[in-house]
Amino acid sequence: MRTALFVFALLLAGMSAATAADTTVTIRNFSFDMDVTVTPDSTVTWKNLDGEPHTVASTDGLFRSPALDQNDSFSFRFDKPGTYKYICSIHPRMRAVVTVR
Repeated sequence: MRTALFVFALLLAGMSAATAADTTVTIRNFSFDMDVTVTPDSTVTWKNLDGEPHTVASTDGLFRSPALDQNDSFSFRFDKPGTYKYICSIHPRMRAVVTVR
């Protein structure tokens, strides 16, 4: 019985890690640290830890941050399911994705 509960707990932990609400994406070393998957009505916050400014700009024009200096952050609430690609408009090779399910 203990083993079954342990396995069940691991499965739940894995599901919550893959789909989370209110997530933070760190910007460092000229990179967004991860793609994220969230549920509808979740807020994603990006925090710039680099000494250089960066932006967060969706490729479809849905959201765009101002230039974020070191330790600045920007948040956006995702209402609808979909795949949202974004870049840093200052450094367009910086790319990532928010998936809302």
